[in-house]
Amino acid sequence: MFHHLKKAYFVTIGFFFIVVQFAFGQDQKVADSLSVIYKKNNLDGIEKLELLRDLSFNELNDPELSLKYANELIALSELERNYQYIHSGYLQKGYYYFNNGDIELALEAFFKSNEASNKVNYIEGQGVTYAAIADSYVVNENFDTAIEYYNQAIAFIEKTNDSINLASILINFGDAHFNNKKYDAALEKFKKSIQICQEINFLTGTAYNKGNIGMVYAEQGKDQLAESNINEAIEILELQEDYYPISIYLTYMSDIYARKKDFNTALTYLERSLNLAKKYGLKDQISEANLKLSEFHESKGDLATAYPFFKEHIVYRDLVVNLQSVQKAADVRTEFEVSKEKAIAKEKQKTQRIIIWSTVGVLFLIGLLAFGLYRRNKYVRATNKIIANEKERSDKLLLNILPEETAQELKDKGRVEAKKYPSVTVLFSDFKGFTKYAEGLSPEELVKTIDYYFTEFDLIMERHGLEKIKTIGDAYMAVGGLSFDNVDKAKEMILAAQEMNNFVVKAKDDVHTSATFDIRIGINTGPVVAGVVGKNKFAYDIWGDTVNIASRMESTSEPGRINISEYTYERIKSDFECTYRGELEVKNRGHLKMYFVN
Repeated sequence: MFHHLKKAYFVTIGFFFIVVQFAFGQDQKVADSLSVIYKKNNLDGIEKLELLRDLSFNELNDPELSLKYANELIALSELERNYQYIHSGYLQKGYYYFNNGDIELALEAFFKSNEASNKVNYIEGQGVTYAAIADSYVVNENFDTAIEYYNQAIAFIEKTNDSINLASILINFGDAHFNNKKYDAALEKFKKSIQICQEINFLTGTAYNKGNIGMVYAEQGKDQLAESNINEAIEILELQEDYYPISIYLTYMSDIYARKKDFNTALTYLERSLNLAKKYGLKDQISEANLKLSEFHESKGDLATAYPFFKEHIVYRDLVVNLQSVQKAADVRTEFEVSKEKAIAKEKQKTQRIIIWSTVGVLFLIGLLAFGLYRRNKYVRATNKIIANEKERSDKLLLNILPEETAQELKDKGRVEAKKYPSVTVLFSDFKGFTKYAEGLSPEELVKTIDYYFTEFDLIMERHGLEKIKTIGDAYMAVGGLSFDNVDKAKEMILAAQEMNNFVVKAKDDVHTSATFDIRIGINTGPVVAGVVGKNKFAYDIWGDTVNIASRMESTSEPGRINISEYTYERIKSDFECTYRGELEVKNRGHLKMYFVN
């Protein structure tokens, strides 16, 4: 069922917090007023550096303009060898790339920011940049490296009085544990963070922590605690109009109600999540909400509805770009560590023999590069596995909706052209007395009963190489021979019909359903046209006189009997014993020859 489905994609909650951390205190009005001073161009020295830092920090409406100010700040700071402002410039630049999803460039900027703060022993800067580096590695699911940097970040920030940054780092640290399924460790970090946030009345931090704690409880199956914490978080965030985390938390509320088997409420939460994500352009969450909706409809057996949601999830996920980012991010860390060791070796060369330390440096460099390559290959293999699993699941969903040849055409061309098949065999069935029986059932019991029969029918069709086309109420439609090898599958369809009939008879005596139906089956063979109908929630269908006659064979059949047309009879008469019924009148068709399969 739905509540057992696993999340197929890594969801970052704490990283909304990097935006909160960075945006705390930002003000576009300040940027607008400072831009007037900037245009006058009458400042220099520290005043000019301060102006550029504040402009880059406060510019919210135009990220590209913020990056321009950051680059100008870096250039001027390097000319004046002012490392604290070099740190600020690269930090702003790193946040720009982080928020745009370019983790490789973000890491390069964060490492340079950290290097500058190290040169002047700027403790707060060191802590903030180590935290930003850790956040970047968590995005690429490099949890071991991320934990190293989080621990360094906390060690530096604890030496300051910066409670907001400490709370931010703790919540991101907890989020790394959460996504690595270390739930107890995640709870420990979230609870430390929320204590700090409540002490300083930091509502945004409190809301994120409550929501994240609720997510942990949801993963642990503690639904009452989960629902309570998530609802408190949503209440706070709605007042602050912070919709990104709300969109994530709503998917967890959906999980909770799905476990309660309240599927209508669960679906409502998922649809609300997707609508919020689309309204505010939250691409990551558009992907996640589409995935969850796909899983929901798949768990209910509605594959035709599930597939478009899954397709949208893949579009927004953009796994290929993520793979490149994972590879490059591994290179960034290797290059940064190598540059640090080279600098250390250079200082030590002043007092020690050049040849000895050069040899040590080269050996260390080789080992470090080998380790970096090992890490990178490990990430590539893991990401390739994710891609393969996503592709396999997508193909499986598509093949549950369409015949194999048609599914391949849809993947190759993005559309399916209607095709004429010269000879196929079509089956229709329905249950005698179903309408009267259904009147005494609840909707849930009715769906359960129908599902019991149709699930077995699907398996029967699969065993005989036939295709289910659709179901309408208690009617079931299938076809054989949707290929160009001139095999109409008439024999296989008769065998499948006999199995269906036997199953219905047997079901009268089993404990799975109280139904006592008889089934009527009609079969006809001839040409049809097949194709995909519609664009959204598309359906594969067949049309033609052959289909209409098959339907008439079913309506003129008798309970427990298989009624076939003369066209089908001619193809199977040497394999099955049949009884000629004569020419019976059929609505809108005149008199048609019919046969019962014995």
